[in-house]
Amino acid sequence: METPKTILITGASSGIGAATAIAAAEQGYDVGIGYHVDRQGAENTAKKVEALGQKASLLQGDVGDPDDVEDMFDKFDAEIGELGVLVNNAGVGDAAARIEEIRYDRLRRMFDVNTIGPFLCARQAAIRMSWQFGGAGGVIVNVSSRAARRGGGGEYVDYAASKGALDVLTKGMGREMAADHVRVVGVRPGVIDTGFHARAGQPDRVRNLSNALPMNRAGTPREVADTIVYLMSDKAAYITATSVDVSGGR
Repeated sequence: METPKTILITGASSGIGAATAIAAAEQGYDVGIGYHVDRQGAENTAKKVEALGQKASLLQGDVGDPDDVEDMFDKFDAEIGELGVLVNNAGVGDAAARIEEIRYDRLRRMFDVNTIGPFLCARQAAIRMSWQFGGAGGVIVNVSSRAARRGGGGEYVDYAASKGALDVLTKGMGREMAADHVRVVGVRPGVIDTGFHARAGQPDRVRNLSNALPMNRAGTPREVADTIVYLMSDKAAYITATSVDVSGGR
């Protein structure tokens, strides 16, 4: 069975998710555009996908809510069809804080979206893709962070820990599902020039760090998206249960 050229991307209303939707559409993929609150951004992404001649479906939901996740995948089934690729991109950050300043409600939201959400989405994808359930195989790409390796000390240990757990999911699930013809891979972006930093309370972070980076610049969403598209392609057919740093050497 041939894996269908369809993709569901969470957090696709802006940044890396939106760039991945466009890059995938350029390769002939129909795209499910997951988003939580930024409807306008999701609609903008959809217009760009459709301008490339591909179908786009808007999938609203909170990935930390199991009912929302199930509804997103059911809508994808109805509007796009059989699932070929899942990109777990949705994520949240927060203002820089030391461990003694981090409260339960912040931890709960961080892990609900960054860790539990990808688990819930991966479960739905596995049911649809696995050979043992009659699927055609597929690829799951988890968008982690270099923070998972660096630890986030003095800034956001909670965010780093939530992404470290996502790296473990990539490794464990990749090994578990290899015989079902499902590859699970990850990317760990470094400092990327997106709106994520402003939403986490650090609007000047990219500018402040750029000169200290090995390449003297931040990365772009498209550079991460191109790596994702490569990893989900047949050119990466023997790559699974591992993650790739997209960090310019940081």
